[in-house]
Amino acid sequence: MQLSTPTPVPDSIAKFAVEDAPDAMQSRYSEYKISRRNGAVVGFEPSKIAIALTKAFIAVNGGQGAASARVREMVTRLTEMVVVALMRRQPSGGTFHIEDIQDQVELALMRSGEHEVSTYERATSCCIASSARRNA
Repeated sequence: MQLSTPTPVPDSIAKFAVEDAPDAMQSRYSEYKISRRNGAVVGFEPSKIAIALTKAFIAVNGGQGAASARVREMVTRLTEMVVVALMRRQPSGGTFHIEDIQDQVELALMRSGEHEVSTYERATSCCIASSARRNA
């Protein structure tokens, strides 16, 4: 289940936006692609990881979660952990399946002690995957 209301991107996530990144970082991310559940291959955008994490924290902690400095810092740190882990696996670039990214997000959440958010994230991604398979 996805939230239907758009979530504003906090300033702490802005540094992951590809269009705002320095040229070296943009070219670094351009070497990576994401294979979506519907088969489409799209560019890698770390800001989307941060947005998904923010939505999960909001769902678990309520609307004030996004305003919390602790949550913003946690989202930034977790996004960095996920991006580093993915790039470590394929240092020369390549394509990640969306499930690989979600596994890394869940792992980072569990390692940081955010078990409730991890459970929500996993349940949400399973619902989305089931829906994508039904619609395929």
